Amino acid sequence: MDKQLVPNVSVDSVVFGFDSINLNVLLIGRSIVLKGTQYHDWKFPGDLIRKDEDLDTASKRILKELTGLHNIYMKQLKAFGALDRLTRRPQDMVWLKAIDHPEERVITIPYYSLINLSENSNAGLMLNANARWFPVKELKHLQIAFDHKEILQFALETLRNELRTKPLAFELLPTKFSLSQLQKIYEVIFEKKLDKRNFRKKIANLSYIVPLNEHETAVSHRPAKLYMFSRDIYQKLKKENFDFTI
Repeated sequence: MDKQLVPNVSVDSVVFGFDSINLNVLLIGRSIVLKGTQYHDWKFPGDLIRKDEDLDTASKRILKELTGLHNIYMKQLKAFGALDRLTRRPQDMVWLKAIDHPEERVITIPYYSLINLSENSNAGLMLNANARWFPVKELKHLQIAFDHKEILQFALETLRNELRTKPLAFELLPTKFSLSQLQKIYEVIFEKKLDKRNFRKKIANLSYIVPLNEHETAVSHRPAKLYMFSRDIYQKLKKENFDFTI
């Protein structure tokens, strides 16, 4: 093991990406041979922190090394440190020893990140060959390493709670978006169909969602009006109600 790494503290990245249809999460594939049988499963991008890094710095470094992503929204969740988080599945310890990591106790601090995957906005995304996007709704029966399903569920609940009071949906959208795209984000994250009229009434009360003199192009349906999120207006009017109780 690299002597510059802290053997008992890691950072994992729960990267959510929206592609106009699904909320996706980024996972790294791995193969393990246990007692002559080959297993294939998935894990979050993550690694041990370095001795000269704080957690935020480590999270940014690890995400960039594994995905090429940087300067995106990131938020620390909570520490996960169950006694058996590395040992509850035999294949996890086999994999750790194969990468020269003999420790049986590692506390991980996950971060969740938000990116927009549509309209070539992921040009800076440089995934390694083992990485893949999965729709969150399809993960129930996927083999996922360690306690990463628990981490994913906590990240999803955190995202839902914060979407009710913070304008995080715009981290998942292109710079110019339609109200249908915005509504779709809330529907897929909360797994609930929303009334179009009521949703747009809420939007009409938010001055930092600015209508543009532009419409969608290259679409098969009637082109929708485009909008943008004004961060400047939002910063000036933080007391303005942002209640998306679903």
